[in-house]
Amino acid sequence: MDEKKVGLPPLDWLRVFEAAGRLGGFSAAAREFGISQAAVSQRIGNLEAWLGRSLFVREARGVSLTTDGESYLPLVQDSLTALERNTEDLFGTVPKELRLAALSSHIDTLILPRVGTFWTQYSNVRLVTDSVAKRSEFDEERTWLQLRYGRGAWAGRRARLIEQEVMVPMIAPDAQGQDLPRIEVRGERPGWQDWSRETGGTVPGGAGLSVDSMAHGLRAARVGLGVVLGSLPLAHADLAARTLVQTTDQKLKTRDGYWLTWPEDRLYSKSLRRLVFALLDDLTAASMN
Repeated sequence: MDEKKVGLPPLDWLRVFEAAGRLGGFSAAAREFGISQAAVSQRIGNLEAWLGRSLFVREARGVSLTTDGESYLPLVQDSLTALERNTEDLFGTVPKELRLAALSSHIDTLILPRVGTFWTQYSNVRLVTDSVAKRSEFDEERTWLQLRYGRGAWAGRRARLIEQEVMVPMIAPDAQGQDLPRIEVRGERPGWQDWSRETGGTVPGGAGLSVDSMAHGLRAARVGLGVVLGSLPLAHADLAARTLVQTTDQKLKTRDGYWLTWPEDRLYSKSLRRLVFALLDDLTAASMN
C-alpha cells in the first residue's frame, strides 16, 4: 500500500473510519450508519488506499487498529468534532438549551436570583445548571460554560467578571452586642488577619468554629454561632433580608472574583455569543444594585 493521494480524503470515509475505530468493528459502524458491512469495508479500503497505509488488521474474529490506525483515530475524532462544533456555531440557530456549571452554593446565590430577565429575550431557551462539588473538578467538567471563583486566568479559557470578591464581618441580627467568637473559613480566600492588616480592624476574640466553605460560614453566622468574615457577593440575599448584618463598614477588597468563563474557541456564532452575553448581563446587573 505505497500508492497514496495528496490532500484530504472524502469526509464520508473519515466518518466511517472514526466509527469503526471507536466502536471496534465494521459491523458496529455499519449499524450506526445504517449501511452494510461490505459498504463499511469498501470505504475503509478506499481510505487506506488513499493514505497508502493499513489502518486495520483483518482477522477471522474481526478487526483491530494498526499502529497507524491508533495514531490517526484521535486526530480524525478531534477534527470531526471541531468541524461539527464550528459549523453549528457559525450557521446554527439559537440553541434550545444553555448549560452552566458552578459550585452548588454559587448556583444558589449568584445564578438563580439573577436570571429573571434572561427569558424576556430568550423565552424558548432552557437554562440548565450543573452542580460541581469542588473547584478542582472544573477542568474535568463537560459543561463548557462555567461560573468560577478566582482571578480570571485559566489556560485555554476566556472569562468575564461577574463580581469582585469583597469581604466584611457579619453576624446574625439577634447577636448584635454580644461578644461572639470568630468563624474561620478555610481555603484560598483571605482570612481575618488579612482583613485586620488591610483595614486596621480588630479581629474578634476567641477562635470558635472552623468550616471549609463560605456557604457553611455564612450559615453558621446566621444561626448565631459567631462572626464570619463573609463574602458580600454571596451574602446579598442575607443582607437584604437582614438574616445577616455587617458589624462594620471596614471591607477587604480582594484580587479574586466570580467569573463567567468558556473555552476560547467556543463562541464563534453570533447567536450563541448573544445568548451567553445576555446571561452575563443578567449576572452582572445584580452586582451593580
